[in-house]
Amino acid sequence: MSARAPNSERPVDVNYWHHDARRRRAQDFYEQNAAVREAFKRRNWYYHRQLERACGFLVPPGSHVLEIGCGNGSLLASLQPRVGVGIDSSPAFIAQARAAHPGLRFLVGDAEVLELAERFDYVVLSDLLGVLIDVQRAIENLHQVCHERTRVIITDYNYLWEPVLRIAQAGGWAMKHPAQNWLPLSVIVSILEMAGFEVVRTSGRMLLPRYVPVLSPFLNRFVARLPWADRLCLVKTLVARPRRQPPAGQRATCSVVVPCRNERGTIAAIGQRVPEMGAGTEIIFVDGHSTDGTADEVERLIAAMPHRRIKLLRQTGSGKGDAVRLGFAHATGDILMILDADMTVAPEELPKFYDALASGYGEFINGTRLVYPMDGQAMQLLNLAANRAFSSLFSYLLEQRFHDTLCGTKALWRRDYETIAAGRSYFGDLDPFGDFDLLFGASRMNLKIREVPVRYTERVYGETNIKRFSHGWQLLKMCWRAMPRLKFAP
Repeated sequence: MSARAPNSERPVDVNYWHHDARRRRAQDFYEQNAAVREAFKRRNWYYHRQLERACGFLVPPGSHVLEIGCGNGSLLASLQPRVGVGIDSSPAFIAQARAAHPGLRFLVGDAEVLELAERFDYVVLSDLLGVLIDVQRAIENLHQVCHERTRVIITDYNYLWEPVLRIAQAGGWAMKHPAQNWLPLSVIVSILEMAGFEVVRTSGRMLLPRYVPVLSPFLNRFVARLPWADRLCLVKTLVARPRRQPPAGQRATCSVVVPCRNERGTIAAIGQRVPEMGAGTEIIFVDGHSTDGTADEVERLIAAMPHRRIKLLRQTGSGKGDAVRLGFAHATGDILMILDADMTVAPEELPKFYDALASGYGEFINGTRLVYPMDGQAMQLLNLAANRAFSSLFSYLLEQRFHDTLCGTKALWRRDYETIAAGRSYFGDLDPFGDFDLLFGASRMNLKIREVPVRYTERVYGETNIKRFSHGWQLLKMCWRAMPRLKFAP
């Protein structure tokens, strides 16, 4: 059974009208208390400034942004959108927002009967879930304003703070509200999944929502980001994406970049064994000043296999990171992959990475070598221990689970790489390996990072270019430099 919402041709579930009286009471309350609510926002300025910073870290300036439950529009304005639209059920708040931010567009509307034809890069729901009558319905409605790459940003109160907030309301430090939803994080995640969204990352914000000089900045910037303290924060922040359905009949082209230095013995096998993927595959060898004839071997391969699209690039710089960036700059494929020339990960594994991207399973695909049994000497004990340690550190830094950050086999869409490359200055030129600025950049873009298990075998030619202790020290320095920009950003 269905009914029709006012001024809408779209049928809505009769349950919407079942709760209409409660909905109207809540809307009347916020309408009548708009001035009071604004006074409380000024009184709790520090909390709202921290909320603006949290959302500002997740939403790049110049984006196409929709905020639902926008109030007076201050949060939306702080995000500096190229196109900004705010929706709120309170005409009084919309009037305030229009007067304060004439460069943005504000509409009176209901999150549960969303009537908007535009699609946005970011959709923000800040402190909104607690006042909704039907949270799942509101989340389901978001699909009509999302494209396949939209990110939904949600902030909500931690239900552990309910007694504290009730005391604050009773004492006049916080505004009283009608009965609210107190949703554990697991429930919000479940609702998102049922509504066709996938959570990319979660984090906690604010251990001390009132401003106390020195103490509040220290607790909220540093202590609140520690693993044990994250669960105790007042605010939960979630980033989600629409669960993508792969377009029927479309196939992407693929570029496989192979950084190589003194790997002559594997070149022919790589050319023969890299599969043709999607609408076509090119192989780009990037030679890093080899002394064993690697570049000559690539040229022979190109002559022997004219039916394959094979390129040779020669580095003027040094290091794997420089080779990867050079290869990606000359790549023409829709999907970019990295394959190490030592062939410890077999080229036949690459279609798994292609499929994971093309199907929408993930947006940045990272190989993990720590699932299947390895050959006896494929990874020494010290390397294994370091790998697990860095995986834990990266899981903490990037707020997505990693099992093997040091696997060289990775894949991402070229359009995402171009965005990562354009924003590389945010982290600085800190990665000589070519893997980690990609991971840092993917996290900064809120891409869904997925791991694909691969088999790891012993090297069959030459010697490793890895310098365990010096490279390990470089990795630690990279993490240290990235930490204030990722985990402890103001």
